[in-house]
Amino acid sequence: MFDGFLTFRPSCETCGQDFSSFSTGDGPAFFVMSIVGVFVVGLALWMEITYEPPIWVHALVATTLSIGLSLLLVRPLKGLLAALQLHNKAEQGRFK
Repeated sequence: MFDGFLTFRPSCETCGQDFSSFSTGDGPAFFVMSIVGVFVVGLALWMEITYEPPIWVHALVATTLSIGLSLLLVRPLKGLLAALQLHNKAEQGRFK
């Protein structure tokens, strides 16, 4: 389905499904920010209440988790939104 990290192939090599009409827009980024934000903030609050670490520990953990989880989640969420467009027969943001 993907040609690069986030670039769709023109079509499926196996079945010939056209991927050129898929347009997920900012949907994957919104869901990634929402999921990662809630998780990282919750973890930071828990760490502060439980261990009271110095600020550099918070910065290190939050930065590492934010970048790592974002890179881990963005591609599957983009694929999921493209699959939902295909399932709902939505092309270029319009329902047919």
